[in-house]
Amino acid sequence: MKQEADAATGAPATLWDRTRQLASQEILETALRLFTEQGYEETTIAQIAREAGVSQRTLFRYFGTKEELLGGDQSRFGRVLADTIKAQPAEAGVWEVLRAGVAAVLSLHASRERALARFRLMHDTASLRAGWLAKALRLQEELLPLVEARMGVAPGASDPRVRAVLATAFACLDAASMAWVGSDGESDILDLYDECLAAVRG
Repeated sequence: MKQEADAATGAPATLWDRTRQLASQEILETALRLFTEQGYEETTIAQIAREAGVSQRTLFRYFGTKEELLGGDQSRFGRVLADTIKAQPAEAGVWEVLRAGVAAVLSLHASRERALARFRLMHDTASLRAGWLAKALRLQEELLPLVEARMGVAPGASDPRVRAVLATAFACLDAASMAWVGSDGESDILDLYDECLAAVRG
């Protein structure tokens, strides 16, 4: 989105940018409230638009699909993960850079309460759960070259260790988010990720 580009270049946000950002946040908060109160599948786009005080056409200008109203911009998720991994020091190990990526992605949530609601809906809704698992597999493919480089593996060498490392990191994030939801957000999700990873690595 334009405001993200402005932020990256240091350019001040215009009144139009701020207005769009406020409108998108209102739509997101309305959608999350309705999803939580009555279920993701039971909530319609028309209802979200009506409650947020916008037309369906306006809603679709901000969000292309109903799923985006819960998960946000998935392409941004991937960009932040990849950019964070690239930005880590050359001497940092693969587990360290992947943890930094996980931390950066978790920090995208506007608040702990919103993150908890999103994770709970994702784990409790079969279609969202399936969608997340499919996205996780795609992200692992996209990150493959970065992790190959960190592990000193030749590009395209099809070394199974690279996929194993990526799959482990994503599985630990998944397990940590489930435990975090189970504790009603009382624990720290990144601490839970560390615990899961420590258990797998022995």
